[in-house]
Amino acid sequence: MPVREPIFYQDGYYHIYSRGVEKRTIFQDDADYRRFLNKLNIYSEKYAMNILVYCLMPSHYHLLINQGGDLSTSLFLQRLNLAYSMYFNKRYERVGPLFQGRFKAKFIETDEYLLHLSRYIHLNPKQLLPKRRDLSNYIWSSYPTYVGSRKKDPIADPTFILSYFSKINPTASYKRFVEEVEKEIPSELPDLLIDISED
Repeated sequence: MPVREPIFYQDGYYHIYSRGVEKRTIFQDDADYRRFLNKLNIYSEKYAMNILVYCLMPSHYHLLINQGGDLSTSLFLQRLNLAYSMYFNKRYERVGPLFQGRFKAKFIETDEYLLHLSRYIHLNPKQLLPKRRDLSNYIWSSYPTYVGSRKKDPIADPTFILSYFSKINPTASYKRFVEEVEKEIPSELPDLLIDISED
């Protein structure tokens, strides 16, 4: 059965995620994380992609993006993954695909989905951190920018998502939403429960 090409629209919002082939580690040290973020910054500007949320994990990455122009998100992701794969293969003297198949993409249709998705993505590093270490210390994510522990992020713009929270202190309000409020993922949003370890 042929794989159906995702349909991308100008002004559409999308959850993008991709993982290493055979569940391998794709970010082995800080230099790898920095290289990917550098490429993400370059290509998102080139293809007019607005990055709202990002999180890099050792074996995969998540992006929440808005396609700002008429250049396809698909082309942007192909260039991004190819550029990083070429760097990675050269650095570690390997050949072959780095990512498992095509990237995955889900269209975001509602504000509720958007907000819960931002929370889901930002919570990803929780299992990696020591118990006393705050999520805002995980630097390979846009979360430090959202909660004010990082003043400037050249990649992610939190303005749109934070506009849904307290007008007085949106960063504190968002932090409570992500970390403190025991919220169940709404039953109508089952696609948020993505097990990136599945085949």
